[in-house]
Amino acid sequence: MSKLEVLRNPKQRKLLFSAGMSWLFDAMEVGMISFIVAALAKEWSLSPGQVGVLTSINSIGMAVGALLAGALADRFGRKAILMWTLLIFTIASGLSALATGFAVLCVLRLIAGIGLGGELPVASTLVSESMPTAERGRAVVLLESFWAGGWIVSALIANFVIPEYGWRIAFAIGAVPAFYALYLRRAIQDPPRYKNNTKIKKITFREKVATVWSAPHRRTTLMLWILWFTVIFSYYGMFLWLPSVVMAKGFTLVKSFQYVLIMTIAQLPGYFTAAYFIERFGRKFVLVVYLTLTAVSAIAFGLATTEATILTAGICLSFFNLGAWGGLYAYSPELYPTSVRSTGVGLATSVGRIGGVLAPLMVGMLVQREVAISLIFTIFFVTILIGAAAVLFLGRETKGLELAE
Repeated sequence: MSKLEVLRNPKQRKLLFSAGMSWLFDAMEVGMISFIVAALAKEWSLSPGQVGVLTSINSIGMAVGALLAGALADRFGRKAILMWTLLIFTIASGLSALATGFAVLCVLRLIAGIGLGGELPVASTLVSESMPTAERGRAVVLLESFWAGGWIVSALIANFVIPEYGWRIAFAIGAVPAFYALYLRRAIQDPPRYKNNTKIKKITFREKVATVWSAPHRRTTLMLWILWFTVIFSYYGMFLWLPSVVMAKGFTLVKSFQYVLIMTIAQLPGYFTAAYFIERFGRKFVLVVYLTLTAVSAIAFGLATTEATILTAGICLSFFNLGAWGGLYAYSPELYPTSVRSTGVGLATSVGRIGGVLAPLMVGMLVQREVAISLIFTIFFVTILIGAAAVLFLGRETKGLELAE
């Protein structure tokens, strides 16, 4: 089978693009928050602690969304839940433009987070189940590469829209993808693997959780929960604070947005190299190597002081971290049978989102106490290495294996 067969098959290409665009909109929403809070902090005179709360509350919603959507997708289908989660976060984003105060905005970001967190594990499961074995890992990494596209769009909005028209317009733009749900109704279908498995809808949520933690899957589940927690903890701790950290290093808000845009573009080659290596050397190789190099880049970014070193370390951080994310989403659905696949991935993602809640709060608290940026990024260095070690010692290789029924 050709390595590009997944791109030559019109049906599979359409599915990848359709799911990928919903992923792009998800990333655009998450990315805009990191830029908007930097502007809001000035306009509303928010403390670092309040900035941490605002970014963390989105992750609380994502934890709830991942848990609910994973179980619901196993019961009602991947397509239906993908559309509903897309609608939830885009509508909440549009309403965020009308927020009159900090408390109202926090409530709306919680609701948006439920939709955001639910969409990602469902989309990756749908694509994983729909692709041939030899192309499955590469296809999911390419799906994840749309995340970089969303961050680039959000960075462009931050550069050209927020300084000129304000943060409310940025939130309003986030509501536009709601119309995309109408396209998804016709563009995608549930994979035959799901539709042909009549047992899925008969299993209760409690039974699915018990299966995920049963003897055959216990080691895998422990590994995934550690991996998702450490990856999300470090990602949201570092990237949601990136514009603010660059400003703390002595650069202006506009200059900060420009630097982050350059760093974000570096995500794309990170994804594409991971997509190549994941079918050549395997899932564990990509995750362990890319996570280890992410940890090294985090230390370098924390210590960087000049324009050149900040950009270089930031580019490496984006390249390796997002490449690892591609491997994470490709790997996770391959570790469970069809009847509990979306639930298993949803549970792992939900546990990971707890890290997404804690990390921004932690950074906000440490910044408020004037702890050195280098020390904060040392914490992320250690955290990322723990995730890499979990894959190395507890993970099993799934390259070339058929998905379990």
